[in-house]
Formats: sequence, C-alpha cells, structure tokens
Amino acid sequence: MPGDLLLVIDEGTTSTRAMLFAPDGACLGWEQRDLDQHYPRPGWVEHDAEEIWSKSLACARTVVTQAGGAERIAAIGLTNQRETILFWSRSTGRALAPAIVWQDRRTAELCARLAAEGHEPELQARTGLLLDPYFSASKIAWAMEHMPQLRDAGDDLVIGTVESWLVYRLTGGLHVSDATNASRTALMDIGSGAWDSGLCDLFGVPMAALPEIVDCAGEYGHSVADLFGSSIPICGMAGDQQAASIGQACLNPGDTKATYGTGAFVLTHVGKDLPLSRHRLLGTIAWQLEGQRTYAIEGSVFVAGSLIKWLRDELGLISSSAETAAIAAGVGDSGGVFVVPAHCGLGAPHWRPEARGSVSGLTFSTGRDHVVRAALEAMAHQTHDLMAAFESDGAGWERLKIDGGMATNDWLAQDLADMLDLRVERPAFVETTALGAAMLAAVGSGLHTGLTEASAMRGPVEPFEPAIDAEARDRRLGGWKIAVQAVLEAERRG
Repeated sequence: MPGDLLLVIDEGTTSTRAMLFAPDGACLGWEQRDLDQHYPRPGWVEHDAEEIWSKSLACARTVVTQAGGAERIAAIGLTNQRETILFWSRSTGRALAPAIVWQDRRTAELCARLAAEGHEPELQARTGLLLDPYFSASKIAWAMEHMPQLRDAGDDLVIGTVESWLVYRLTGGLHVSDATNASRTALMDIGSGAWDSGLCDLFGVPMAALPEIVDCAGEYGHSVADLFGSSIPICGMAGDQQAASIGQACLNPGDTKATYGTGAFVLTHVGKDLPLSRHRLLGTIAWQLEGQRTYAIEGSVFVAGSLIKWLRDELGLISSSAETAAIAAGVGDSGGVFVVPAHCGLGAPHWRPEARGSVSGLTFSTGRDHVVRAALEAMAHQTHDLMAAFESDGAGWERLKIDGGMATNDWLAQDLADMLDLRVERPAFVETTALGAAMLAAVGSGLHTGLTEASAMRGPVEPFEPAIDAEARDRRLGGWKIAVQAVLEAERRG
C-alpha cells in the first residue's frame, strides 16, 4: 500500500525542523535543530549554508524513521525563511560563501543610491517590492562585487533562496524555485512570472545562475534514494509567510493572517489582480498553481519574537519567553514605557533600514515588568500601523488570523484584539507554516484535489474579542506614535 503521510521541512531563521503530517492535518511527529546566526559586523547577519543542509537533513531523517520508513511517505513539502540568499557550486553542490540572511542590512547604502537614481518606481511596478536590503537582489549584487570566488566560479555558480538550496541537495542537482520565493528576490516580474532581465542587469545578477521558477504544488523531482532509504517525491514549496497564509486557509480576497515569529508578517489575499501598494506595503505572490498566480499584499515587521529573545539573552530580564504573559498581566500598564523594536531597522510601512530601536518613557518607578510588558505591547502597536496602511490601500481587515510561536501567548492574542478592535482567531495548531507546506504537498501529490479541499487540515480555532474602551486604546496608540516619531527623527539626524 503506498504511503499517505507528508514530510515537511520547515527551515527557519533560528532553527530548522521536520514535521510529519497525516492527510487530515494531524501532526504525527517532529524533530528540530537550532541554527547558528553569525554577525561578522554590525548590521550583517549570515548563516552557514552547509549547516542549514546538514541539520535539515538530520531532522528529516529522524522524522522518516518516526514514520516507519520512506515508503510510508507520499511527498515532501518545503517551506523556508525568505529573501535569504545562498551561493553554491553547480558541479559539487557545495556552498561557495556564507548565506546572507534576510535580516542583513549591509546593502542599505546601495539601495539608497539606487532609490536616489530613481529606480524604485519601476522596480515596484515589476516586482511589487521596494528598494530595501531585506530583499535578495541587493544581497546578490553585494556578493558578486565583494566575493571573488563567486566571480571566479563562472558558469559553475548557482544562486538561490533556501528552498532552492534544499531541493538541489535533496535531488542531487535539480535547480528550481517556487514562485512565492522567487517573488521575494526583487528580480521576478510578478505579472509575467519570469525573471526580469532588466532587473538582473541593474543588480549585476547572472541569470544563468538563477533557478527555474515553478508552481507551488506539483511533482518537481525525487530525493536521492540513499538519503532516506528510498526516494520520495518533492511536491510542495512556498516561502514561510505564504505557507502560513495557506495553512490559515486565507484562500479568498480579504482573508488576512499575521505570523509572529522572529519577525511579524501580515498577508491579505487580494485575488488574481496584480497589486500595487501606494502606502509602502508589498505586492507579492500568494501562490502559483498550474501557472496561474494569486496575489497578496504584505506588511513586514523585522523584529517580533527576536525582541523577546533579546530580553532573555542580552538583557537577562526574563528566563524564558513563556513567563512574559504572566509578567504583562501582573502590571496594570507599561507605566508609560514604549519599546520601538528597530534593532535591524524599521520595516513596513516606514522602510527605514538605518533606524535603531529605543526604550522611552523611563522613570525611577519603572521596573523590569514594565519593560517586558512594553515589549509585548509593541507587537500590537506595530500591527496597528500595518492595519492602517492596509486600509489606506483598500485592503481592510475584518478579522485577523494569527499564528507563529508568539501566538501561543494568550495575553498577546488578547492585546492584539484590544488594540486592533478586531476579532482575532488562533488555530489550535499554531504551526501553520509547516501545515501550509503539507497542504501544498498534499495537492501536488494528489492526496487532495486542491487548496479548498486541503484547507480542512487547518482544524479548530480559538477566538479573542476586543475588551477595552476606545479611550484606553487611543492613549496607548498616541504614546506609540510619539515614540516612533522620535526614532525616525533620530535616524534622520544620523
């Protein structure tokens, strides 16, 4: 009897893991390994590409064993940190340089120069994106200029995002990228679905090194047999935020999800019409199936869960993220403290890569608990800024579906409902990024006929309703606005 289980590799920013799903969405097993992040200079963030591969493979092998062998598995699905870019050898499959992570800001000066030269409107029209170090194109431009081993590689050079790297190693040489990941490079024309030669020339990217762009579901190839004991079809791929949107069943225009992980990312489904934001949000591909693209508008916040990690690891204010809910509930308010988490610049809707974070409103009565609560409150404050921008773009929210590691915090979920004045829904299974990849693999392998049928894998949800008055909400948002303006003014002054 052929297998009907789904193996998902979910490669994130601080860890990589593998998860095993049944066709009904039940999670049957998982394995996770932490990844080292390297900071060779201020603003630089790198990964060891070989570590990404070796630890992802180790996790997948453990889960294959949990499944009872490769023959039990119908398909592999992949989801990954987006915008992170990798460079490797076509002939050996080995990495040629460190991976440059999506958080990396080394190309801020290049992006500012290109914007000053007037390139941003055309880039936004073609890609839906903005000129910011966040996206892959400027990272490739920097690497091609500063890493001679890449130039020396010639035709042997291969460039791709994380899912491309994993598929290449899993299959022994298949070089593909799904449309969602490709749409985050700032090199893809999201209207035509193809690499844009003009943008590749602008950033000095050799097109021959880029992968073939493919659908988010379908049988792309098979894993090398000796990796898992026998080969397994690879049938689904999507960037982490698009996968989470699919896992949250955001399949109709207006459906909105927010993922609170290392960063925070909001996607609103807008249908089949090409999106163009006028309020510095991003147009992106939600998924591509049978060559047909569906689009979303996205707002990206760079610091979310990483702020709580910073409180724990660098400041020593908490011993674990789990205790933050009780700390926040234990004080009536933040005592006038506001945390603006611009540790690696401000993302949407500001897009100020040189901005730096702040803690303001301190007095001698300020205690640790006030700072911790203010850090949690920053999640709802940043999300409110995004909601206002989405509304201005005609993509207002009727409710918000949340997921990611931070979404397990009941206090945070309720604070979002209070500050947004919206119903917030949290699924019982919050790891919707991996679930979305499983749904795509189920569609690609034929276990489900389409995403609508696969959406039953999402399961039950828990609602959170607004419970504070408008005056309290406005008071907090007013203080937040002042704190953000101070950060922006400091950045302008240099």
